[in-house]
Order: sequence, then C-alpha cells, then structure tokens
Amino acid sequence: MPSILSRERIVARPGFNRWLIPPAALAVHLCIGQAYATSVYKSALVAHFDTSLTAIGVIFSIAIVMLGLSAAVFGTWVDKNGPRAAMFTAACFWAAGFLVGSLGIATEQLWLLYFGYGFLGGIGLGIGYISPVSTLIKWFPDRPGLATGMAIMGFGGGALIASPISRQLMSLYDPSYDGTAGTTPDGGAVAGLFLTLGIVYFCFMVFGSAIVRVPAEGWRPEGWDPSTVKQKALVTTENVSARNAVKTPQFWLLWTVLFCNVTAGIGILEQAAPMIQDFFRTGETSAIAASAAAGFVGVLSLFNMAGRFVWSSTSDYIGRKNIYMVYLGVGLLLYVALATLGSSATWLFVVLAAIILSFYGGGFATIPAYLRDLFGTYQVGAIHGRLLTAWSAAGVAGPLIVNGVLDTQGTPGQLVAGDYRPALFIMVGLLAVGFLANLMVKPVDDRWHEPKKAEAASTARTPERSAAR
Repeated sequence: MPSILSRERIVARPGFNRWLIPPAALAVHLCIGQAYATSVYKSALVAHFDTSLTAIGVIFSIAIVMLGLSAAVFGTWVDKNGPRAAMFTAACFWAAGFLVGSLGIATEQLWLLYFGYGFLGGIGLGIGYISPVSTLIKWFPDRPGLATGMAIMGFGGGALIASPISRQLMSLYDPSYDGTAGTTPDGGAVAGLFLTLGIVYFCFMVFGSAIVRVPAEGWRPEGWDPSTVKQKALVTTENVSARNAVKTPQFWLLWTVLFCNVTAGIGILEQAAPMIQDFFRTGETSAIAASAAAGFVGVLSLFNMAGRFVWSSTSDYIGRKNIYMVYLGVGLLLYVALATLGSSATWLFVVLAAIILSFYGGGFATIPAYLRDLFGTYQVGAIHGRLLTAWSAAGVAGPLIVNGVLDTQGTPGQLVAGDYRPALFIMVGLLAVGFLANLMVKPVDDRWHEPKKAEAASTARTPERSAAR
C-alpha cells in the first residue's frame, strides 16, 4: 500500500479541530448515498432492457447485499489500515461500478449492470460506509449518537443531490426526454449518466480521503472525563468481543430490529418516484408530474438525512431502546395511515412518507451507538460490520416484497394506490415484529464480558485498532 494512504500519515497533530472531520465523512457518504436515487431512472431501465420491475430491482438488492457483506468481511481491514486507505479503496470500487454499469446499459447486457453497479459498486458502498463511522466515533466519544448521526447523515442525503442532477443530465444526453412531461429517457442517456456520475463521485471521494485524520493514541476531547459519564440503563462499562457478541441474544434481537426497520423503509424509498404518481393516478394520467415525483424523492432524501442526525442525537438523551420504540411503534401507525388514507391528499401522503423515512434514517444512525451501549467499545466496529448483514437481507426483502406485489397487480404506469396496499400491510407486520424484538433487549449477561487482563493485553498489542472500534 502506498505510504500516502497509511494510517501513520494521517494521525492528527495536537490542537487539531475535530469538527474538520465531518466534511471528510460527508464527501464520501453523499456520493455513495446515490444508491437511494435509483427510482429516478428505474422506469427507463425497465423499458431499455424490456424486463420487469423485479429484474431491475435486483440491481439495487445486489448492491445492498454486497454492502453488508463487504462491511462484515473488510471491517478489520478498514480498522487496521485507516480511513484514508479505506475511503480511497471505496472510491475505486464505487466509480468502477458506475463505469461497468454504463457499459452494460450501452451494450444492453443486464448482467454487466448487475456486476458493475451491484457487485463492484456494492463493495464500494460497504467499505465507504463503515470507514467514516468508525473514525467519527473515535473523534466524538462524548456524544456517540451525534457522531454516528453526522457520519451517516450524508448517506441519507445522497439522493437529495443525485435526483435533480440525474434528471438534468439525462435531459442533456437525451433531448427528447422531458422530466416535466413524464417521458422516459432512452438507454443512451442513462449510460451517459452512469459514466458522468462515476467520474464525479470518484473525485469527491478522493478529496474526502485526502482531508480525513485519526486522533493520536490516548486523545480525548478537552474537558471530557469518561469516569464522570452518567450511567444509563442498557449502557455498560464492560466490553464484549465480536466473537462473543454474535453468540448473545442481544445481537440477534438488534439484527431483527435493524432488518425490520430497514425492510419497511427501503421498500418505499426504492419505489418512491413511481409510487407517488400511482397513488394519485386517474386512468392513464397521474396528477403528479414526473418532475414533481423526482422532487418527492429529494424531499424523502432530506428527511432521511435529517432523521439520521436529529433522531440519533436525541438518543443521547432519551436512550437507544426508547428511540427505537418510536421508530418501530409510531412507524407502524404511520404505515397503516399511508395505506388507508395516503391517497386522500397529496400533502398527507408526503408528510406520512417523510416521517417514515426519517425513522428509517434514524435507525441506521442510532444502531452503532446502541451496539456501543450494549457491548462496549472494545470491538464495536467489528460488531457493527457483522450487524450490517441485516441491511443486506433487507436490501433483498424490501424491493422483492414491493416489486413482487406490484408485478402481480399490473404494469408500470397503470398502477393505483390500492395496488400498493398489500405490500404496505406486510411492512406493518414487519415493524410489529421489530417492535417486539426491541422490547426484549436487556443488558448482556456478565459471562460474555471480556476479562480485564485479556482486554488490557489486546489493547496494548493493537492500541490504534482498539481505539478505532
């Protein structure tokens, strides 16, 4: 590995301002958050490849599966080599995914789109996702909820930027495409979009890797004393190894919580643009223009992003278990309202979907702090990587549920609100399961705690690695 990417080259000097780190995290997460903007060009891919919604949805599912798997597999590598090497590697995989995907669209080879955006891009997603999170937790040990919220906020806001830019670029590459008239861009426009995004995102992610820093060994925020932190319910001062964490019921309860919360949210987000048009469709015409639908995707991305920061920061005060009761319990009621009342007024549909997506984003941002509370700081990064396999599973389940239901109801462009209700009520059931799982979470049994001598010896051998986690 080139020395310029090594961890030793990015240790912060005394007096370094830790608030310079969030921009580095955002430079990466705003780029990889483009994964949430796939609905803007989804219909174009269906028409270009003459296939089903489910077949195109598989692309997104592969990317999310690879995100979870690569986060679990490469988590230790990320901690060992540092965030700069990880961010640069993520940039290479993410950009390669777009370039290979562009080739697949241009040559009408769907498998290349699966391999490029799905497989290669998904690896970039996973590595890029976890490296800023672990770094910011190190810089903000006094506010773990705030730290994870800042790190993951950009991922939720990626579509806020990508959606309008994608629409404008497709209009540039296909003059016959008019987003305001509801037309569909041709395959060449989407291929050009992928090529452009791959180049632009690579540049921004490399910039983030260049400015990131890690704190020196033993660093702590000025005026912060870990021994004076008020202990709360479910917050341990002990530590559990990653190997032992996966043997505890708490890990699998949180796995279930994350899976249910993500499956419910991802089903809407992946289908957002066509969904709002279908909810207000009369015959062949929708009251919602394609441009307004793209704007709706941007609104959801804004709430997704804001929820990651606001709700995760709130969890520092009311506790992680309580905030997940809100995500899952209130979210369940909002899904029922969306299914039964969502088509009665556009403003009501937008408000309900926006709050649901804020809970979805908040769930992602709060889970690393929840893990830290239950399992300690010893190997929380590795535990987080393993838990993200729940996201992989949800990335398959969410789109398959929604797209599978819609494929049985009719064809794209002819669906109405009632066609979505079976899928939405499935999500209600999932949120109920997640709510019950969260209620069952309790402190980890003492037998899983690391012996103090073993923990101290491990810390002495790999101080940087332990600090990163």
